Amino acid sequence: MADKKSLGSAESEYHFEHDYSAGLAHVSADKIADPGLEPHRVRMTDKSVKHEKTAARQVAIWFFVSIIGSISAIVAYFAFPITDDLGTVRNNTFFVGVSIALGMLAIGFGAVHWAKTLMPDAEVAEARHQTRGAEDVRARAVEIVNLANQESGFSRRKLIRRSLYGALALFPLPGLVLFKDMTTNADPTETLRHTMWKKGTRLTTDPTGTPIKAADLTIGSVFHVIPEGLNDREDMLEQKAKAAVLLVRLDPEEIKSQKELDWGYDGIVAYSKICTHVGCPVALYEQHTHNLLCPCHQSTFDLANDCAVVFGPATRALPQLQITVDAEGYLVAKGDFAEPVGPSFWERTA
Repeated sequence: MADKKSLGSAESEYHFEHDYSAGLAHVSADKIADPGLEPHRVRMTDKSVKHEKTAARQVAIWFFVSIIGSISAIVAYFAFPITDDLGTVRNNTFFVGVSIALGMLAIGFGAVHWAKTLMPDAEVAEARHQTRGAEDVRARAVEIVNLANQESGFSRRKLIRRSLYGALALFPLPGLVLFKDMTTNADPTETLRHTMWKKGTRLTTDPTGTPIKAADLTIGSVFHVIPEGLNDREDMLEQKAKAAVLLVRLDPEEIKSQKELDWGYDGIVAYSKICTHVGCPVALYEQHTHNLLCPCHQSTFDLANDCAVVFGPATRALPQLQITVDAEGYLVAKGDFAEPVGPSFWERTA
């Protein structure tokens, strides 16, 4: 009983015959002829002007569908506004997403149908050669572009060309509309410069809102903190994104900065949780090194030295919140942050 197999190479193909009874393989160097390409099949659009025009209309229809999808995404964005109701988020996401997908997919379907039905489909083998920037090469490149234009019919097929222009012009618009409306305040300087913290605002635990006494903190303890009254606000999430604070108690002798000591209270320091890189929450604390780590891109800040950057893509220290205690021993803020919180932006002057 024998089994035949083959091994291929760039120039020849070898065959071996395996004789299972004897446990031997016999190798031969008989070369197999190149089977060549399959016979070319002429498409209906190559034989019939009627089919060619029908295909061109189908391509244009796909591009017009893309235009409709792009316009629908913009309409849906305003027709289904997002409110506090979770259902409005689902409706907005669904209709805007489906419309954008339609706008983008229709361009792809139209381009594929154009290539498969109207552009030349003959098999071509092109020899590899080294490209050069000589004038004759540039002239040849222009000839190739002109030839591609003639073969694709881009210049003479006005319906396809104009519908494609419209589809390409409109499909980015939904994204521009969404990005433009991401903030209600056109000036991020003012948006990020002020938070809920003000003089006398108590520091409370996140998310319960329980006031914190200085006596409740031991050395090495960490609290995630929000301003008192945050949970009662309608814009709670927006305010929390700016006012979230990390509260840590250090041994005063291990704090390296006099400013940090003055702005804290008996070794208790409070810093913004919002990373100065792209705004992720800095929430990982290493007690022995006093390092704060942002889990998104590994920016590392030295909590014992004004939260200066010691590693990572962040370039600015975390803003410190000045704190003290009130008459009842609760930790309170002395005021708002002295600088804008969050990531850098181009309007910053410091």
